[in-house]
Amino acid sequence: MVKASKSTAIELNSVRSRVRDRVLWLATAIVHWANNVRPNPDAVKVGGHQASSASSAALLTALFFETLDSTDRVAIKPHASPVLHAIQYLLGDLPREYLTRFRDFGGLQAYPSRTKDPDLVDYSTGSVGLGPAAVTFGALVRDYLATHHMAPTSGRFFAHIGDAELDEGSVWETVAEPAVEGLARCVWIVDLNRQSLDRVVPGIRVARFKQMFEVNGWTVVVAKYGDHLTELFERPGGHALRKRIDEMSNEEYQGIITGPRNAIRTRLLEAAGGLRREIDRCLSDVDDTELYGRIVNLGGHDVGTLARCYEEAARAPGPAVVYAYTIKGWGLPVAGDPRNHAALLNEAQMLELAGQVGVSLAEPWEPFPAGSAEARYVMAAAERLRRPPPDPRPEITFNETSLSLPERASTQDAFGRMLVELDRTSTESARRIVTVSPDVATSTNLSSWINRAGIWSYAETPDHLGFSRRTVKWLQRPVGRHIELGISETNLFLLLGQLGLSDELSGHRLIPIGTLYDPFINRGLDPFVYGVYQGSRFIAVATPSGVTLSREGGAHQGVLTPSIALEMPGATYYEPAFGRELEWIMLDSVRRIAAGTGGSYLLRLSTRPIDQSLFPATNTESERTALRNDVLRGCYRLLRTSDTSESVNLFAVGATVPEAVEAAARLEREGIGANVFVVTSPDLVYRRVRALALAEIDGAQAPGRDPVGILEPGETGRPLVTVIDGHPHSLGFLGSALGSQAINLGVDSFGQSGSRADLYRHFRIDSESIVGAAFTVLDRQRKAPR
Repeated sequence: MVKASKSTAIELNSVRSRVRDRVLWLATAIVHWANNVRPNPDAVKVGGHQASSASSAALLTALFFETLDSTDRVAIKPHASPVLHAIQYLLGDLPREYLTRFRDFGGLQAYPSRTKDPDLVDYSTGSVGLGPAAVTFGALVRDYLATHHMAPTSGRFFAHIGDAELDEGSVWETVAEPAVEGLARCVWIVDLNRQSLDRVVPGIRVARFKQMFEVNGWTVVVAKYGDHLTELFERPGGHALRKRIDEMSNEEYQGIITGPRNAIRTRLLEAAGGLRREIDRCLSDVDDTELYGRIVNLGGHDVGTLARCYEEAARAPGPAVVYAYTIKGWGLPVAGDPRNHAALLNEAQMLELAGQVGVSLAEPWEPFPAGSAEARYVMAAAERLRRPPPDPRPEITFNETSLSLPERASTQDAFGRMLVELDRTSTESARRIVTVSPDVATSTNLSSWINRAGIWSYAETPDHLGFSRRTVKWLQRPVGRHIELGISETNLFLLLGQLGLSDELSGHRLIPIGTLYDPFINRGLDPFVYGVYQGSRFIAVATPSGVTLSREGGAHQGVLTPSIALEMPGATYYEPAFGRELEWIMLDSVRRIAAGTGGSYLLRLSTRPIDQSLFPATNTESERTALRNDVLRGCYRLLRTSDTSESVNLFAVGATVPEAVEAAARLEREGIGANVFVVTSPDLVYRRVRALALAEIDGAQAPGRDPVGILEPGETGRPLVTVIDGHPHSLGFLGSALGSQAINLGVDSFGQSGSRADLYRHFRIDSESIVGAAFTVLDRQRKAPR
C-alpha cells in the first residue's frame, strides 16, 4: 500500500481519484468504441457491461496501483474485463491498438482469458463463481509446493468478484472445503453493488453471507463508507445520519441516489423519525451537490479506504473476504439504476463523462502527461508489478515401466498398480505426482499409492486411530502427495485445474491425477471445462464406469462420460480394456504433462476383471513398438479373420472387448469372418477423421477411406458393428468414415441393479447382440444397390 504523511495525504488522495477516474473513463470508452464507433457488419449489439465495470473502477485501482506486487496472482470478475484492460494499458502492458478491438476477433476477449488475451491475465473468468474458487485452490497449490521444498514464485492470491457470484454453489463448496483450513494470504474482494442482472439484492442476504464466511473461519473486512462520507459522520449529528443510512434498505438507498439530487435531503429526513433533528443539524451547511457526492462515497469507491482494507485482509491468519460497498454504474449517468446492467452510454453521455474526467472523446486514449503526479503514481505500480522472467525448469523424466499384472485384471486395478510402478521406477520425478480424490480414494484404487505417498495436510496429524498399523495407512503430514477433499466433484476439478497450472502460476510443474466415480463427471463438468479452457494439464480418472458397475445400480452407472469426453476441447479421452494399454497410456500421459506438452487427459476405467491373455502377444521389439503406438493413437487390431469372402469389422471399447471377442468366435463358427479392433480412444480416432475431412476440403488429396490407419486393402467398406458401455453415438462416426454399413451398440438409457450379464443383455451390448447386429448389417450390405 502507498504510504503517505499527513502533509501529502490530500495530494495523494487527489492523485488516487484522478487515476481511478481515468480507469473509469478508459473502461467505458473501450465498450463505447466497440458498440458505437467500430464498424459492426453483424448489426448485433456488441455489449460490454459499462455499469458493472464502473462499480469496479476504484476496487481495481486500489488493487493494482497500491496493493499487488509481482508475486501476487489475481482473478477479475468477468464483467470487469474492460477495467482490467484499461489498467494494463496505463501500466504499459497493453498496446493502444487493442483498446479499439474489444470483443473483436483477435482482440480483447469479452471476459478475461489467460490463453487468448494479449495482456497478462492470471485467471480466465466467465462462468461466475469459479474465479474465486480457483484462486483459493491456487493458494493451496502454492502452500503444497512450499511444504514439498519447491519454493513457490507466487505470493498472495486475490479474487475480485461480483456479489451476485455468491449465489453460486461453487463458492460455498470452496469456502466449506476442509482441505483449505490452514490457508492464508488468500483474499476475495466482493464488489457489493447489491444489483444482479435483474434485481436489487435484499440487504438481509449480505448479512447472511458474511456469517457464512465467518463460521467457516474466514476473516470478513468491510469497506462500507469512504473517507469523504465518514468525515460527514464525524460532524455534530453525524451519528444519526450514519444510523439512518445503515438501517435503510438497499432499495431505498438506490432510490435516493437515482432520484433528483435536490430531493436527497428531504428523503433522508422524511423517514428519519427521532433522528430527524440531528440529521438536519449535520447537513445544515452541506449543499445539494456536496451532499450527493458524500452520500455516494461508499467504501468501494474510495481508493485509500480500499487499500487499507486489502492490507488488513492479506494479513489475516486465514483466508479473508473484503466486502466493498459500491454503486453499480458509479460515476455514470446510469448509476444505481436497477436496469443498468446492459445499458450503454450514448454520445451525449460520453461527452458529459469526458468533461467530468477532463479528457477528450476525440482522443480517448491519451495517457497521463509525462512527469505528472499521476504518471509517477502509475509508473511506481508498473515497476512493482513487473515480473521477472521464469527460471529454467528442471527436466522431469520418467523411465520405462514394467507393470506386473495378474491373469485377470481390471483397468482400475492396473491404475492403482501403475501409480506404485511410476513411484518405483522414477522415484525422483514421481515426487511431482500429486493425487486428488473427493472422498473416494480407497474405492478408486489409490490405497497402495497412499501407503507410499501419504496424505497431505498443513500439519502432521497425530495417529490416534492407529492407521500406521492398518492396511491403508491414512497418515496426514505436510510432505504427503495425496490431497483428500470432501465429497465435492466441483472442488476436485477446481483443484486439478490449479495443480495443472502450478508451473505458470507458482513456478514448479506438478503432475496432477484425480479420481472420481464415472457418473459424477457431470457434477464437476463446469470446473472441468474451466480447467482445460485455461490450458491446465491434468489426468482425470473416471472409475468405476458404465453399466459394467452392475450391482451398484443406475445412480452409479455412468452413461454420458464418453459423449462429454469426446467433445471436450483440450482433453484427450482414453478407455482402455487391458492393463498393458493402461500402462502405456498412463506413462505417455504423465510424460507429456511433465514435459509441458499436450493438454489434459480423461481415463475411463472399469472394475471388470478381464483375461489379460487376450491382449496381443508380440515377438519382437518392433512389433511391440508398433502395437504401443497404435494403442496410443486410439485403435489397434486384436483379431484378424482369415475369411475375406464375407466378413465384418467389430470395433469395441473398454470393458466390452471380451464380448466382441466372443462374438467374433461365434461368427467364425457360422462362416462369417470377423476382425476385432480395440478402440482405446474414440476421441483420437474421431480427430483423425475430422482432420482428414478438413484437409480434403482444403484441397488435399484424399488418402483413402481408412482414417483409423490400421485397416488393410479391401477392409474398408466392410460392414461394421461398434460396441461401447456408453452412448452408442460415441462411435457413430465410424460407419460413414469407413464407407460402411454400420450398427452402433451402446447404452442410451439409465441403468439399474443386476448382474453384468443381465445388464449387457438388456442394453444389447452382450455377445449375442453383437452377433445379431453383425448378421443384420451384413444383410443390409447384401441388399444395398451396387
